[in-house]
Amino acid sequence: MDFALTEEQQMVREMAARFAEAEIRPKAAELDETHSHPADIVKQLGELKMLGIAVPEEYGGGGMDYVSYVLALIEISKACASTGVIMSVNNSLYCFPVYAYGTEAQKKKYLNPCASGEYLGCYGLTEAGAGSDPAGMRTTAVKDGDEWVVNGEKKFITNGNVARYAVIAAVTDKEKGYRGISTFVVDRENTPGFKVGRLEEKMGILASGTAELIFEDARLPADALLGQEGEGFKQMLTTLDGGRIGIASQAIGIGRSVLEDAVEYAKTREQFGKPISAFQAIQWKMADMATELDAAELLTLRAAWLESHKKPYEKEAAMAKMYASDAAMRASVEGVQILGGYGYSKEYPMERHMRDAKICQIYEGTNEIMRLVVAKNLIKG
Repeated sequence: MDFALTEEQQMVREMAARFAEAEIRPKAAELDETHSHPADIVKQLGELKMLGIAVPEEYGGGGMDYVSYVLALIEISKACASTGVIMSVNNSLYCFPVYAYGTEAQKKKYLNPCASGEYLGCYGLTEAGAGSDPAGMRTTAVKDGDEWVVNGEKKFITNGNVARYAVIAAVTDKEKGYRGISTFVVDRENTPGFKVGRLEEKMGILASGTAELIFEDARLPADALLGQEGEGFKQMLTTLDGGRIGIASQAIGIGRSVLEDAVEYAKTREQFGKPISAFQAIQWKMADMATELDAAELLTLRAAWLESHKKPYEKEAAMAKMYASDAAMRASVEGVQILGGYGYSKEYPMERHMRDAKICQIYEGTNEIMRLVVAKNLIKG
């Protein structure tokens, strides 16, 4: 068993860390406070090939593996969780399905612009009545000659306010249940009847826009269908598996930032004549954080390795997402406690870490659903 990174993987991690420290971390607090999309940072991420890391170079991507993706995303998320999720969604939820299920023509038309960083993509699945249960989906796509007519609304779509392209799921045959769901690629600038609705007011990841996507007799060309009609649910499950690796990476990045900030503070904050890092109560909190975050990273790297080697990874991705997000949330709660009043103050970034960590337990499948996925795999195995 070899835990060593390849030379390329090490270079990717170091490059991402340098960029994050120099260009992202100094701006993270302001981006959070102003709820501003980090357009300049995203542009630079594209230039560094971080928006399509695992996409082959011929389609504008970085041509690397998913382990490199995880390593880079952890570093970006350490500096700014909002930037991390923007990067994650473009890689895992947009580029992956277009590359995996698109035709050659679709890849050239819809994949290259987002993998190269020219534009951003998003993924439209969730609806007001369809979150953990896709069977509640009400968005429909009806064939009309050489076009598909789409009606419905998608909710809580990360990047929805800034993405030019979207992969969306819609019901094409109501009688077939899950087998009647199909997926489509939508070009926002060339789709009459498609518009962005309101932006959500959220607890955390405030520099990442979360929007409604509204379809009112929106017309898509026949070649917007991704894969075959009725394959959308199967495509969705595989896409979300990869997305969970991305969110696990984001959570680890948040947790790493929490730990570093907590250790730095504990070494300088004095009480009773000595730094609080000398007290066992504080040491144990930091030891638990470090142990859980290392375990989370190993789980995530395992899932990424399996994906890169085209082996089954549904269970491993669910484990990684569940454990990493829980570990990040526990770390952030303890981080606030270590800083005391300063942890509750916006003077320090700890309260932002806590707000950002919470969503990782919810999106890409709640952690309750992750436990069901793990259990299902254990039972059927």
